[in-house]
Amino acid sequence: MKQITAVTVKLIELSFVDEQNFPSVKNFPERVTQIGLGAELDLSLSLRNISYKEIYSALDHAGAFNVRMLDGALIQMFYSFTAGVLTSHRLAYFPSPSLEAYQNEPEIYEDDYIYADILAKNIVAFPIRFDFDVSEKLFRPVLHPRSHLTLGQYKNCRIPVTAPLSPIVFVKFILNNLYATAARAVGDLGITPTHFQRNIHPDEERVPHVRLQE
Repeated sequence: MKQITAVTVKLIELSFVDEQNFPSVKNFPERVTQIGLGAELDLSLSLRNISYKEIYSALDHAGAFNVRMLDGALIQMFYSFTAGVLTSHRLAYFPSPSLEAYQNEPEIYEDDYIYADILAKNIVAFPIRFDFDVSEKLFRPVLHPRSHLTLGQYKNCRIPVTAPLSPIVFVKFILNNLYATAARAVGDLGITPTHFQRNIHPDEERVPHVRLQE
């Protein structure tokens, strides 16, 4: 929670966001703790078979995000722990489905480095999600890794990841790859990254995968 709060404050200070919701902690029986947003949100909405524009609109309207970037992109960070041990996380980036306002009149934004990487008309905006779950019911080596990356809402896109991601690692991944010009301009966010234990299956290391710093 402290790290999500710190990275949210930093993005506000850098003028990267136009709206934010600070995280909340909820405790449940059997020492289960969830770190998410204060409102009761239906996270399954983003997995439904409806148009991406509808998904984005519903999430935005419900305030289902930690931060909304200046270009409209939504960033979500949810974590669940049992007895202090991480059991699952859901880290998602939902870009605005319509970038015409920026791409059709680039002269309005071209002097602002925050928009530098979204002005090209050939850009295709797509969601990115890092999921982690220790449940043995879901786990199938390679087919459903405990920790994986999903691109573009493809149902069976689960690229293995060597470990869960901490909030700062996730946000830096988004900034460095999707807002690279702005990330280079501001430099390091000044928040020390933390790392979780490796949990990748040996079979998953034999296929293309994402390797995190250890």
